[in-house]
Amino acid sequence: MRLEGKIALVTGGGRGIGRAVAFAFAREGASVAVVARTAGEVERVAAGVRGECGVRAMHATCDVSDVESVARAFAVVAETFGRGADILVNNAGIAESAPVTRTDDAHWRRHLAVNLDGTFYCTRAALPAMIERGWGRIINVASIAGKTGAPYIAAYAASKHGVLGLTRSVALEVALKGVTVNAICPGYVDTDMTTHAVEQIEAKTGRTAADALDRIKSMSPQNRLVTPEEVAALALLLASEDGRGITGQAINVDGGSVLF
Repeated sequence: MRLEGKIALVTGGGRGIGRAVAFAFAREGASVAVVARTAGEVERVAAGVRGECGVRAMHATCDVSDVESVARAFAVVAETFGRGADILVNNAGIAESAPVTRTDDAHWRRHLAVNLDGTFYCTRAALPAMIERGWGRIINVASIAGKTGAPYIAAYAASKHGVLGLTRSVALEVALKGVTVNAICPGYVDTDMTTHAVEQIEAKTGRTAADALDRIKSMSPQNRLVTPEEVAALALLLASEDGRGITGQAINVDGGSVLF
């Protein structure tokens, strides 16, 4: 049980990667807090974790782009478990597309607020307790878009590039304090976010959904989507003692799409 006795907080924990991470951690003995903007999905995940894994699990609502909402969620977690989280997975995020000339201020700021500000707010809230205990893990779910660009995702790519800069800087600040900070950079994952991308391609290009999905798969040398469980497996390594020598890294899980 690699995470026995640890408390893990997963943002965006109601589905997709966040859900897979919550279950992967719970199967290794961690108590789990899953948070998201709406209660329904995270409530079901927490109940499923308790039922399947027999560990403590809770859910809370949290808008990571709102610093006061983050503070409330972290307070509830500390009150429920008796201390702050040992492991933070910053998974909450959004991805929308638009040509840069039609990227309005709201679209731009929405991506920075959720993807970058949210990661910063949660990291800042989690670190003091980790530093005090001399042990902690912060895992930021970024994207291969944080390493490269693509048409029509300027706001998304910029926000994820920012996440990588934040990851590297914080990792160096806490390297001597028992805390590691890393980013996972998935390619296209078999989640609702990719389903939405397929729908967007279908609507804008006239391709069928099957053709659009094949186009997305072809971006990977493995010609497939990554599974949430594959991302969760890497998160588990980074969260465990086996991963203690890994910090400040941005690790791709993308079937070889981006080779740096």
